[in-house]
Amino acid sequence: MDTITQLKKIKKQLHESGFKLTPQRESTLLVLLENEKDHLAAEEIYVRVKEKAPEIGLATVYRTLEILTELKVVNKVSFNDGLSRYDLRKDGAKHFHHHLLCLECGQIEEIEDDLLLEVEKVVDKQYGFLVKDHRLTFHGICRNCRAEKNQL
Repeated sequence: MDTITQLKKIKKQLHESGFKLTPQRESTLLVLLENEKDHLAAEEIYVRVKEKAPEIGLATVYRTLEILTELKVVNKVSFNDGLSRYDLRKDGAKHFHHHLLCLECGQIEEIEDDLLLEVEKVVDKQYGFLVKDHRLTFHGICRNCRAEKNQL
């Protein structure tokens, strides 16, 4: 899906929740859409938003990210660097997608497959707990780092 179509969908979602797509929110969204694979921290998003709209403050970017998180447009994720990072939720995704985090180079790869459907059924059946969402990050060594060390 292209950026314009995604932006229109998010605008509709904001309006349905009582929010407007202000120029500041649009600038923040555009940075997220343009850097979808990068898992940017709030400060990194702010630096890139500032290039597009110098008048925007860090607090505005934080508020926008919190609204987008609340509306499940983005997911706030933490990896091993202690920073909260923001990841666009895939259109139509029932759950948050999974990640592979390389402990050597820090690369983050996304897994689109929902690997926990069977686990959710077990949790529901055995514990009576209805899972609404889940997050899973595998910590290990990526293909490239393993190849460099001849571990493949």
